[in-house]
Amino acid sequence: MKNTFSTIILLLLFVNLFAQKQTLSGYILDISSGEKLIGATIYSPKTQTGTATNNFGFYSISLPKTDTLTLSVSYLGYQTQEIILNTNKDTKLNIHLQKTDNTIKEVTVTAQNQIQNRVEMSTIEIPISQIKTLPALGGEIDIMKAVQLMPGVQSGGEGQSGLYVRGGSADQNLILLDDVPLYYVNHLGGFVSIFNTDAINTIKLTKGGFPASYGNRLSSVFDIRMKDGNMKKFEYQGTIGLISSKFSIEGPIKKDKTSFIFSARRFMLDLITKPISLISTGSSAFGYTFYDINAKINHKFSDKDRIYFSFYVGDDKTSVNMFAREDIEKEKMKSALRWGNMLGAIRWNHIYGNKLFSNLTLTYTRYRYLTEFYYKMTEDDGIGNKYITEYENKFNSGIKDFNLKLDFEYYQSANYKLKFGANSIFHIFTPGISSYKRTETEEQPIDTTFNNQTYYAFENSIYLENHINIGKRIKTNLGIRASAYTIDNKTFYSVEPRILTNFLITKNFSIKTSYALMQQTVHLLSYSGLGMPTDLWVPATKNVPPEKAHQFAVGIAQTLFKNKFEFSVEGYYKNMNNLITYKESTSFYSASKNWEENVLINGKGKSYGIEFLLQKKQGKFTGWVGYTLSRTDRHFTELNLDRPYLYRYDRTHDINIVLNYKINEKINIAATWVYGTGNAITLPNEYYKVPEIWYQETFPYNYYANTTTVESYAEKNSFRMRAFHKLDIGINFTKQKKRGERIWNFSIYNLYNRQNPYFYFFKNVYETDEFGKETGKYEKKLFQQSLFPIIPSISYSFKF
Repeated sequence: MKNTFSTIILLLLFVNLFAQKQTLSGYILDISSGEKLIGATIYSPKTQTGTATNNFGFYSISLPKTDTLTLSVSYLGYQTQEIILNTNKDTKLNIHLQKTDNTIKEVTVTAQNQIQNRVEMSTIEIPISQIKTLPALGGEIDIMKAVQLMPGVQSGGEGQSGLYVRGGSADQNLILLDDVPLYYVNHLGGFVSIFNTDAINTIKLTKGGFPASYGNRLSSVFDIRMKDGNMKKFEYQGTIGLISSKFSIEGPIKKDKTSFIFSARRFMLDLITKPISLISTGSSAFGYTFYDINAKINHKFSDKDRIYFSFYVGDDKTSVNMFAREDIEKEKMKSALRWGNMLGAIRWNHIYGNKLFSNLTLTYTRYRYLTEFYYKMTEDDGIGNKYITEYENKFNSGIKDFNLKLDFEYYQSANYKLKFGANSIFHIFTPGISSYKRTETEEQPIDTTFNNQTYYAFENSIYLENHINIGKRIKTNLGIRASAYTIDNKTFYSVEPRILTNFLITKNFSIKTSYALMQQTVHLLSYSGLGMPTDLWVPATKNVPPEKAHQFAVGIAQTLFKNKFEFSVEGYYKNMNNLITYKESTSFYSASKNWEENVLINGKGKSYGIEFLLQKKQGKFTGWVGYTLSRTDRHFTELNLDRPYLYRYDRTHDINIVLNYKINEKINIAATWVYGTGNAITLPNEYYKVPEIWYQETFPYNYYANTTTVESYAEKNSFRMRAFHKLDIGINFTKQKKRGERIWNFSIYNLYNRQNPYFYFFKNVYETDEFGKETGKYEKKLFQQSLFPIIPSISYSFKF
């Protein structure tokens, strides 16, 4: 097999070496803003070959030398451009595309861009313009909730912005913002993500068939790219909504040379809750807020050199301030909870000749979680003496990453592209530091810190991808990734093969296969199950090894009805090893000397399923229908009597329907309907009473007897919550103004007021007699707590 592969590569190189070729290279950009178009397609109908722009809008394509060359350039939402060139030599050509002025018109899709011709599989790409038309909870548009509407992806709970992909957990998603990894990406307890759509250019979620350039997660890669900033003119946009308000500005610092974008978003409710709570109580002020700030500078030194500076900072903060004052006493209490991210990136693009593209990236990212509690009481005895009691608790957890990455893309020919690179990451983990201080008049002060342990880890990796076209029927990406992860003088080595293959059976139909071995060197200890920030990020150590996963996938892809529809079916099987979880009755609050003592290791997971997707991307009516049939389980020797059990987020059936209809240039209507099998949870299957006896240690020395209730449990996660389903609708009214446009959005969340379960609880229901009096007898009954009823919302957006 190895010799066969080598022979194929040598033949391809030999043929292309002696063929008379010319190379076109450059960038494909938006004509009005200069924004680079990621994934735009350039295609030669005569040779039936083409390529797509990379993550920086760059392309390179080698074609036979000829006097006249015809090319078709396309990108979704833009007018397809036909280019005729009279050249027979290497040419640098930057291509500018115009947005369609009327999205009702059909957009030509080149053959190269059709789903059956793309080698990649298990990927999701949704244009930001389409996401902005979807109904939104509280008027807050969210890219995370948009991708949850695709097969193989779920949220984990109503209104949540988490991602659970193909049976994986929340920490198994590599979430990148301009190539910088992020660890916790939610606001408002998980109901809003940190991503401001006004600052985002493109999104791409990969669920399987991972290219070798990505690593260190098991389940998905969510690649999010910020806008570069308008190179031509200044643009302003903003939104006033029920949850948050935001504002963005972008434009040229020097036209066609340097641009910037700045975007800010803030939750506004605390500006109301703090003064109202203070006025109503007279002694307490309660508040919660979050904010996001995105900024980027893009500078073009020449056609061969560009540099980018990206920055993001975001935080959540809850606070409670209380005070009380009497004649001789004064009390003061402060409580705060904070969590958030900060990142920065410097990236340098350089083009060597016409075929070799390089990107050097230096990044820093930080995630922190902090709780603080402070109390002070002052007593005055009336004769000049004061007694002070003061204490303070703190808990701090976080991660810092310093990352240096170098990537190359070599466009050898239309049939062969090589990607390779290296990456070094220095991790600093602080799983949890708790401190306690107490000062009291005439008492010895206390100042102690526990669980104060910092982990330093170094991770190095290299990768190689071979993108090969064999004739016109077979396309493949053969890659390999090698990594070395070192912590506490222990090194874990990993060699990870990646294979993607596309067999074009007919013009409109193909079969795709993929295999990927993945390793993950970070773990998430999740206690609440709700994706709250109290979940702790911890490193793989010599006692808790890295997680690993093998994933196989096979599928078919086809375009239908004159390329207006895309249809795909994918089956997958994923096997996971070295998973971890908390021991029973243990959490991050447990006062252990080390978190490693509180976890179970060597867990196994298995997930398999089949996904269907029918999608229409063009025309007056767009949308998709997706269905997933799947099963996911977990197995820990110490849990469930050493038997596999259903994963909490196992979902047998998952249906998503998204419809978008543009009535005219002013009115757009969208609707989404989702259905999912209920989550698997553990509930007691019976209660019984046992005697409880205790002895009174003071006079009189008596024995007392009573009964206590004991719970008995069946298998772990053997109870299913009720099925989840709801319908959301939204309508956008757009009006062109003299200096731009304004949009009113009206959305209704949960239109038919479905009472979906959020959690379950038991409650004692007492019997009553014929007069309505309680008899003293009671029965424990199970109740459901719902979260969101029908919720209308409105938002106002402007752009000029």
